[in-house]
Amino acid sequence: MTPETTDAPTRFLDYVREDSILHGQVDWIVHGMEWAATAIDIFGCIILLIGAARFVWGFLRAEISREAQARVRGVNAERVELGRYILAGLELLIVSDIIHTALSLAMADLVFLGLLVIIRSLISYFLDRELAEVKRELGG
Repeated sequence: MTPETTDAPTRFLDYVREDSILHGQVDWIVHGMEWAATAIDIFGCIILLIGAARFVWGFLRAEISREAQARVRGVNAERVELGRYILAGLELLIVSDIIHTALSLAMADLVFLGLLVIIRSLISYFLDRELAEVKRELGG
């Protein structure tokens, strides 16, 4: 085998665009957008943490209830609330992924970020369906 044939499968992911006006002449915009995307990432994670903290508090409050049916309704209500926070956080993380993808010049980064968007979108879709079912069970 020649070196060209052994390297062929990795060439697609090794591709890096050489010239870009955005990255060359106005690279300050790229840096600003990277900072913006990072801020969106951080804010998305903060939303997830707030949702988790509220869920734990609500879950514990529901578990204190002596009546089994009230406990189940309370936990399900908290699941719906947590789901809203997760969906909001995921939506922001997807926005950040799209910004990173738009700024990237490396094919491997584009493929990786594209997979992240697909995975996060699938999680959002199925979580939304589950939340709709739990809401239906709660009667609202």
